[in-house]
Amino acid sequence: MTAASAPSPARIDHLVTSGTFSLDGGTWDVDNNVWIVGDDTEAIVIDAAHDAEAIAAALGGRTLRAIVCTHAHNDHIDAAPALAEATGAPILLHPGDLPLWKQTHPDRAPDGELTDGQALTVAGTTLTVLHTPGHAPGAICLYAPELTTVFTGDTLFQGGPGATGRSFSDFPTIVGSIRDRLLTLPPETGVRTGHGEGTTIGAEAPHLQEWITRGH
Repeated sequence: MTAASAPSPARIDHLVTSGTFSLDGGTWDVDNNVWIVGDDTEAIVIDAAHDAEAIAAALGGRTLRAIVCTHAHNDHIDAAPALAEATGAPILLHPGDLPLWKQTHPDRAPDGELTDGQALTVAGTTLTVLHTPGHAPGAICLYAPELTTVFTGDTLFQGGPGATGRSFSDFPTIVGSIRDRLLTLPPETGVRTGHGEGTTIGAEAPHLQEWITRGH
């Protein structure tokens, strides 16, 4: 008689949605990564961007446990209320980003707060909230060691940190967040970003000294 195998960790599904990003009087066309973490029964969505119907279709009837916002720039949250209404899932946001949230959804508050160190569990897999301000005051990343993955939103991209040239952002702060919260993760950790191609922590580590120098 063979021993029962351990349950598999959640899988990661990915779709790209298109729309616009608007801040400080400018508007730009953007493609956003939407990440779905779960199994055949339940899931969470990381960043409900642009197209609630496409995200709901990708869920395929699974129970949506939460809509997690890595930050509150409009291109990452514009579809969140519609997805919440369609699924009954709560929208979770770090309170540091409420001023940005209210620019897009002044009449609809998030349903819950994200806090540093908070553990979110879906399909038997734990994702830990890392508060990583800089791109936005309430920016967070989600670290899932069982998946060898960190979801970084717009905090860390392939080749460098997220943009900090607009309101509510600060370059030295994002450099500190990356140095202290992300580059301490195992080098093989995959980085799943808010836009564009992914990378790994190990691939980004050599750039650290340049970012620190520029950030001070």
